[in-house]
Amino acid sequence: MIATDFSSALSSSSLLTLLRRFEQIWCVDFEFISKPGEHPDVLCLCALELRTRQSLRLWRDQLGAAPPYRIDDGAAFVCFSAMAEFACHLSSRWSLPKNVIDLSPMFRCYINGRAPPAEGKGLIGALSHFGLDTVGEKYKEGMRKRILEGWPFSEEERAKILDYCFSDIVSLAPLLEKLLAHIDLDIALHWGEFAAVSAEMEYNGVPINMEIFPDLQDKHTWAFIRDALVPKINAQYSVYVLGKDGGWHWNDNRFDTYCARAGIDWPRHEATGKLDLRSKTFDSVAKAYPELESLRQLRHTRNKLRRIKLAVGADGRNRTVLWTHASKTSRSQPKASRWIFSPAVWLRFLIKPEPGRAIAYIDWSGMEFLVAAALSDCKPMLELYASGSPYLEFAKRVDEAPAEATKKTHAHIHERFKVGCLGAQYRMQHQTLAQRLGVSALAASEMLNQHRGLFAQYWAWNEDWIAHALNTGVMHTPLGWECRTGITEFNTRSVGNWPIQSFSADILRIAVVWAHRRGIRLLGTVHDAVLIEAPIDQIDADVALMQEIMRRASRVVLGAGKELRTSAEIVRYPDSYFDQRGAKIWQEVIELLAQYHARQEADDAAANA
Repeated sequence: MIATDFSSALSSSSLLTLLRRFEQIWCVDFEFISKPGEHPDVLCLCALELRTRQSLRLWRDQLGAAPPYRIDDGAAFVCFSAMAEFACHLSSRWSLPKNVIDLSPMFRCYINGRAPPAEGKGLIGALSHFGLDTVGEKYKEGMRKRILEGWPFSEEERAKILDYCFSDIVSLAPLLEKLLAHIDLDIALHWGEFAAVSAEMEYNGVPINMEIFPDLQDKHTWAFIRDALVPKINAQYSVYVLGKDGGWHWNDNRFDTYCARAGIDWPRHEATGKLDLRSKTFDSVAKAYPELESLRQLRHTRNKLRRIKLAVGADGRNRTVLWTHASKTSRSQPKASRWIFSPAVWLRFLIKPEPGRAIAYIDWSGMEFLVAAALSDCKPMLELYASGSPYLEFAKRVDEAPAEATKKTHAHIHERFKVGCLGAQYRMQHQTLAQRLGVSALAASEMLNQHRGLFAQYWAWNEDWIAHALNTGVMHTPLGWECRTGITEFNTRSVGNWPIQSFSADILRIAVVWAHRRGIRLLGTVHDAVLIEAPIDQIDADVALMQEIMRRASRVVLGAGKELRTSAEIVRYPDSYFDQRGAKIWQEVIELLAQYHARQEADDAAANA
């Protein structure tokens, strides 16, 4: 039931004291229609100021050229899931607020490692967890369904939508008071600023080659390409067979035979002895055996891409919600099927800057290795990172690579020891590592022993971290992200891995916020990388500035003298994004597109003859 008397939802004196730095505190919520890849179609806005009790209930035609509330340094903007609210701000051509308190990441942090509410981690789940009043999940689903059905809306429906919108904001103050008992306000403001920047990244979108994308989105064209890809890629592997139904089918026995022929000891399920064909297993093994990459992508294309679901707007930009703080380590998690940086690497070739524009993909080099080295203050790890090629240097230290080896001359050894080092760092068992690397169990066991011997300081620190986390029941990063242990998080491997990923996420958030403050146009984040855009004549300067910001952000979290390197790939119009891993399949896709169009033209000509 929707409350019409909101006096009980207004903030207590203790909450107003916590927020005393702000002259005004606005709780805000929008309702909007969303379509994949497009900016939101704003329907209405409701807002409530906690000090004066002023309330706003505005339909779209009542919204002006600027927000109807303060967004300057003297005001706070409170919401649940700021990315949605700020998408509406940006679609309305409004500036974003200076001070953002987003209750979604606050609740996700509070619940992290605890048993999640049955209602989920959204607003209803958060309210239910703290015993606060809520409209109910079924009612909320019903209203959202009607809103998404779109125009037209009757006068009665408009009134109901405004009531529904207002019901969300009256719950924000009591929820905020509950969460501020656990989350520092300055930390919350930092997360809110990151959410605001993420909303702007989503709004900007990633430029897509619209000369090609519509063809891939067409179900008939894609069906032809998807089937025709198999014999072209399969020729190297012979693992797909043509069935009686005329379709191509994966054959486990043929893949087993291929692995034996190629000298790959493929991982198997312990209980059944059958091949472990999960996507994450393919991802891992393909890193050690690059010759499997085309097969991995073909398999992903066959299993996961029955349709190309990339969310691309009419303006040719890929947009999807980036879902900040979505994982237990606080990493962002956009929906893979709608995001251009999905596991299908060949799709990234669709990224193409617009005329006069350029993009740059900038990533931290060896981020997880240095974060582990810095947190443990392990001198040998720090020395190997300083060499510029820590994984190859590790191979040299254990006499598995010649002293003159480089990434170019010994790429396979570099990739193998990258898998080995990171696998060891995350407590991979020697049997699993042997399968991933295609070496004997004895060789894998020796690699793990060498890792523990050379990096003894790291292992001592990691053991202390795990013991402390399990004893105290909590883990945290310098910038406030937390996870409880002993309820849902008690696996030593997971607990030991958590700080590496979570501290890395802290670094990324700082870099993104600083870059936005400096005017860099951000398009998205990809795990340990950022994508930026600029005019062609400005891209080099923006890349240099972004790299300096990324280096400084790493120093803030890791400490002086422990700075992450970065690398950058710049793409200038008329070029398209390039990734060697997807080059073979992309070339095949382009050739098949040409064949399909030639066939269509021939059929049309025959029909008109």
